[in-house]
Order: sequence, then C-alpha cells, then structure tokens
Amino acid sequence: MERVAAGRLAVACVAAALGLTVLLALLGPSALQPRLAGAGWLPFFVDAGLPGWPAIGLAFAVVVLGTAGVLLGLYGVPSLRVLRWLGVVAVVLLAFLPPIGSSDHLNYAAYGRLVTLGHDPYSVTPDRIPGDPVLGAVEEWATTPSVYGPVTTGVQALASFVGGDSVRLTVFVMALVNAAAFLAVAWMLGSRGVVLWTANPLVVYHLVAGMHADTLAVAFVVAALVTRFKGVFLGLGVAAKVTVGVVALGVAWELRRNLGRLALVAATALAVSGMAYWLAGPHSLGQVLNASKMVSLATPWSVVKTGLQTVIGEGSYKVWIQIGSLLLFAALAALLLRALAPLDAARVAVAFSVAWLFSTPYALPWYDGLAFALLALVPRSWLDYVLVARISLLSLAYLPARQFDQPAGSDWLVEVVRSQVVPWLLLGVVVFLLVRLPRVSAVRPPSVPSPESRSPSR
Repeated sequence: MERVAAGRLAVACVAAALGLTVLLALLGPSALQPRLAGAGWLPFFVDAGLPGWPAIGLAFAVVVLGTAGVLLGLYGVPSLRVLRWLGVVAVVLLAFLPPIGSSDHLNYAAYGRLVTLGHDPYSVTPDRIPGDPVLGAVEEWATTPSVYGPVTTGVQALASFVGGDSVRLTVFVMALVNAAAFLAVAWMLGSRGVVLWTANPLVVYHLVAGMHADTLAVAFVVAALVTRFKGVFLGLGVAAKVTVGVVALGVAWELRRNLGRLALVAATALAVSGMAYWLAGPHSLGQVLNASKMVSLATPWSVVKTGLQTVIGEGSYKVWIQIGSLLLFAALAALLLRALAPLDAARVAVAFSVAWLFSTPYALPWYDGLAFALLALVPRSWLDYVLVARISLLSLAYLPARQFDQPAGSDWLVEVVRSQVVPWLLLGVVVFLLVRLPRVSAVRPPSVPSPESRSPSR
C-alpha cells in the first residue's frame, strides 16, 4: 500500500509539474520566454505580461514538483497508462506554444536563416548581417557561429525555408520536429521510459518546452540501439550532435563477436556522418573543439578552474582541466562498466554516457536527456536516483538559462546558485559515485515489484 500511495502521489506531482510547464509557455513573453517576432499565430500565446519573479517562481515549482514526481514514480507503483497520456498530451500542447527556459531557439532560427541566405553558419555569425529580422533576434550568442552538427543545421535550414523572415513561424516548424523526435523516443522505449522520459517533467521542461537540439540527436542514437539500422542512425546521431557518439561503444560491444557486422555498421556510420560533415565543411567541427575547452559555471570543474587560476594564473588551467576530465571519464566509465555487469549494448552505452556527463567540463541540464533515454533501456537501480539528483541541481542552476529581461536583484541566481552552490553539490555527487561504485558488484533490480513489471513493454 505504501508504494501504491507513492505512485498516486507521483501522478499528482507529474500532472502539476507538466501543467505548470504548459501554463508558463502559454502566458507568453517573460524572463523565461523571449518575444517571437514575425507573421503567423503559431506558436500560440496569450501575452499575459507575466512579471519576472513569478515566471521564475513557476519554473522553480516545475523543478521541485517534477523532481518529486520522478522520485516517487521510481519508488512507487504509479499508473503508467495515466503517466504516459499526461506526458504525450503535454508534449503535443507544448509543440504549439513558444519555447521557454532559454533563448537557444533564437540561435537555431538564425543559423537556419544564414543557410537559406547562402551563408555558412559555421563561419558567419548572426551579427555580421545587420537588419535581418531573424538574425537580429538572437540574444546571447549573436557573435558565435554554430556549434551544431550538419543534420541539426539542416533541420534549422528547413524551418527557415518555411518560416522565411518570421522568427515565430521558423520556431514553430522546429518545435514540431522537436516534439516528433521526443515522441519517437517515447515510442521506442519500454515501460521504464514512461517515468524516465515521456512523463518526466524535468526532461519535458528542457527538451520539449525548451526545444533544445539534443532531442533529435537522442532520437537517432536510441534508434541505433533498438533497431537494425544501427549504422545509419549512429551516423545521423553523430551528425546531429557529435558527443552522442559515445553510444557507438554500446553498439560495438553488442557486435564484438560478429566482426563482419561490426565493420559494416562502423563503415555505414562513418559514411553517413562523414558525408554530412563533408557537405558542411571540415570547419563545422571547429566550434565543437572550442566548446570542449570551455567550463560551464555549474559543473564541479568551475571550482577546479577557480583554484587553478589562483595558483597558476589565467588561461593556463585549461590543459589541466582537460587532462583531469579525461582521467575522471576513464575512472567513472570503468567503475560503471563493472557495476552494470552483465553488459549489453544499452548498459555499455549508459556507462560511457553517464561517465561523460559527470566528467565533461561543459554541461547544461538538457544534456542529461541522453542519460534518461538510455537508462530506460536498462533495469532500474540506484543510478536512476543519482541522475535525477543531477538534473534537478542543474535545472535549479539554470533558472533561468536566459540572460536578457531578468528581474532586478536576480544576479544572485547566477553569482551564488549557479556559480557557487550547485558546483559544490555536484562535486559531492561525483565523490559519491567514486566511493559508491567500487562497492557495487552489479546494479540489480530491487526485490520488490517495479512499476514496469506490471505493464507490458512496447
């Protein structure tokens, strides 16, 4: 009865979090939602003039209720049918509402616009072409060329072709593609995917309501794991976002005893991704390499960065952080592979993806969508709760991720929460993993019945 009650409470928390997410998007421009200029009435909003602090407060409630809903859903026995429908309905509604949380969708629209205007988004920045209604709408990243893979850029260009000089219509087309990719992942995952992906308010907030490009890349690599067209989908995934290529290690493990099949899959993946990057130009990887040297404020590496700058000076810290992150990645991957035994493609993919997320110096909350999709393919374990803690902390650190139009007195959200509190808390999570993982011989399902055991997989 205790787990049944927890399951019912999980449904209530998830419903509330998803409902608030839809409401926040519906209420129009705010501290979390830039105004979308241009013709058209989609995406739809009511322009309620929501003040900055209430908007941030609603997002905070989404994170808190969403975290509670996922944790209770993992612990209890919720109705997966109800949760699934809650998630699907929320995703469909959000596809017709403006993105919230950050202004990254304005960058996507601008990079697509550059392509349709005949420019190279990997070398030409939006600020280089003044007076354009789409390029001029970019906020924080107007002087930065595209960091996205050529497949993602192709989707952005398609949306720009349809949307023309309307930011609003361009964003709407991208939102439809993004929602379709999210629902495709939901369809491919089993019952565990309901709690971890489809009706996970934290994932929905970042990947659907936030309309981040990671959704498309995740869809491709999940398809690589669950379908026969592994090489094609791996190549498309890498061409959408190169870092999801860690999933290829899981596919390689699955095919390790069939060298002919492994060679074919590898050749196909290399051909697909190679052709995409060749068409985009080899410099399309330049910004990815530059980003790999950056340190985001909320990761534990920002603490290390501050310490190294004090000791060895500005700039010299980068090589040491890169070395440290590689060593941490290797250590976490080795420990996770041991803990997740017996290994299969999904477990190997989980091990390397989680190791990358916890070791990379540059991480944002929507990056964690990859881990939640992959976790749904392996048995439940305490690792689920660790990833929920991580995305919750990162979500709080990036409330909001947008820099423009913030309320007075909100600087502490960046200067204290994002730059000081969350990095130390995430460092504690990393230390917990390093201490806990060596003591685990294998990650095994709990002895009690899990929610997914009561519902057939798709």
